[in-house]
Amino acid sequence: MRLVVDLNRCQGYAQCAFLGPDVFRLHGEESLLYDPVVGAEKRDQVLAAAAACPVGAILVDGPGVREVDAVVG
Repeated sequence: MRLVVDLNRCQGYAQCAFLGPDVFRLHGEESLLYDPVVGAEKRDQVLAAAAACPVGAILVDGPGVREVDAVVG
């Protein structure tokens, strides 16, 4: 599964790092680091993080993932 985070939209709320610590992490107080390619075993973490992002900055693409899954959870 592939991830794209719109870093211009990201406000550093860190909900993604809390819900998907194996994929997302903060470097410093506001710089987000993430793995753009994620294995299926982390699907639930990624979708939960995308759904929790208050500004909708996380986009998820991959087999069995619909845009609605990422937005609604």
